[in-house]
Amino acid sequence: MALQRWKKVVILTTLFMCMSHSALAAVKGKAQPVLDFDDEVEQNYAEVPVESIQQFVQIYSIVKENYVDDKNDETLFQQAIKGLVSGLDRYSRYLSPEDYKQLLQYTEGDIASVDFELGYDQQLHQWAIQGLKENADSAKQGLRNGVSVFKVDDQELKKLNHDQVNSLLNGSIGSTLSLQLAQNSKPLILVRNKKIETDIQATLLHNQVLVIKVKVFQQDTANEIKRLIEEHSSSSRLKAVLLDLRNNPGGLLSAAVESADLFLNQGIIVSTKSRSEGDQQFQALPSFEFQNLKLGILINNRSASAAEVFTAAMKDHDRAWVVGEKSYGKGVVQKLFPLSNGAALQMTVSHYYTPKGQMIEGVGIQPNQQYLLQHEMKEENYLEHVAEIILSHK
Repeated sequence: MALQRWKKVVILTTLFMCMSHSALAAVKGKAQPVLDFDDEVEQNYAEVPVESIQQFVQIYSIVKENYVDDKNDETLFQQAIKGLVSGLDRYSRYLSPEDYKQLLQYTEGDIASVDFELGYDQQLHQWAIQGLKENADSAKQGLRNGVSVFKVDDQELKKLNHDQVNSLLNGSIGSTLSLQLAQNSKPLILVRNKKIETDIQATLLHNQVLVIKVKVFQQDTANEIKRLIEEHSSSSRLKAVLLDLRNNPGGLLSAAVESADLFLNQGIIVSTKSRSEGDQQFQALPSFEFQNLKLGILINNRSASAAEVFTAAMKDHDRAWVVGEKSYGKGVVQKLFPLSNGAALQMTVSHYYTPKGQMIEGVGIQPNQQYLLQHEMKEENYLEHVAEIILSHK
């Protein structure tokens, strides 16, 4: 019996160490070091201390024989694998064959939500699930319409308004969120798999400030920003442009770099540092098209990843005045490492750094001027105030 368990542990160890050779190779000339996909898997095994394997076998045996509920070997090994990967950071995870297959169907740079909405129940004074269909994925996990929700991604909903609550549901397509129904209940993990419209919206305020709302950085984002600025410049005398990146979960790194390049004519936009990938730098190309245009950026604590890369580049080069609140602090490059059983590891391989060399991960971007949207303030009034702040800044 002990020998059989030892063999299973060795198999588990090889699963831990299974990596894609080409996924580990640094890809030169690419401006987009994001999730890579590779079908070829090369068996590369790192040395594992014998003492560690012995301790794992001992713990495994204790759990197998003494835990209150009987757990089969497959369940225990899956838990061990998930624990190893998820314990690395808040983004790395083990994908089952089903999860991996689903993730491959997603388009990087799209924004999505879950398959229901949250509405405020005036009688219960709680946020509750609405619009959930019977055959939806969330329904299969036991959720139902009318069920109250206490927290989303560890943020309590009680004091949030409608826009703030539903923005918590949005994120990059294929990403996950945690849903806690009651104060002491165990969180459920849901996948954002319902694609939503991400057209860039532009509004010209009465003070000639053009507000451009960028929901996510996609392949054509830079071209759209350029088009909107040129369109409004020809019909009116723009005094400033305000890029609204609130609740922007990121998207394509290449799109953030290209968008920053519209407003910079030299210098580093972002750099990445990696133990396995090597270090990379992304430089601005010479351009003077929008150099005299006053620029502002609006962020909040849901602005993340590529949105933070863009904001940091503008701020570090003193090209834009950043208003709002500290951003989320997600500055990682992830890759997929397919496994021989059809599963995969989604793992962090690099960190983003600002032009001044500051890490974004776990830190976020501080605005030049903190100015939060108050619960009782209307959205249009808030934007007008932010626009005035941008105009008044020298």
